[in-house]
Amino acid sequence: MKATDILMEEHRVIERMLETLRVGADKLESGEAIQPEFFLDAANFIKGFADGCHHRKEEGVLFPKMVQQGVPSKGGPIGVMLSEHQMGREYTKSMREGAERLLAGDSYAQDQVIQSSRNYVELLQQHIFKEDNILFPLADRVIPQSDQEQVWEDFEHVEHEETGEGVHAKYLALAEKLEKEIK
Repeated sequence: MKATDILMEEHRVIERMLETLRVGADKLESGEAIQPEFFLDAANFIKGFADGCHHRKEEGVLFPKMVQQGVPSKGGPIGVMLSEHQMGREYTKSMREGAERLLAGDSYAQDQVIQSSRNYVELLQQHIFKEDNILFPLADRVIPQSDQEQVWEDFEHVEHEETGEGVHAKYLALAEKLEKEIK
């Protein structure tokens, strides 16, 4: 198993959350009573799992290893991915701010929540496609087999030392809770 396989498995979890978030935004727009906490929990998942764990592995381990192998960090696929990670953080921040305003009774924040959620979903769907089909195959080609085990170990370090033991289980449970809640 290649180190990028770990990232692709994490993409499948993130895609589940994207679908849940899309449904939540659609239901909110159609007038269904969706609690602001749903979007706050979704923002927590994004910050803790998608950004805090998954993107940390990419930005802290995979991308630097690819740069070592001659892939430019500016422009090209790595530059695009870094830019999209930052856009995702901005959309998540906006979604969280809108949900907090909704929670405080500001019904005008509903549009902010809906639009930020949809922007995030659309961005990440395209982002995941590019990583799965362009960036990760490139990484698999340029990172020598002899370095793959070190990348894997570095991912494990991020998983257990930097983000904390049990992070996957915690966020998988949150994703499942939100999926059940939105059905």
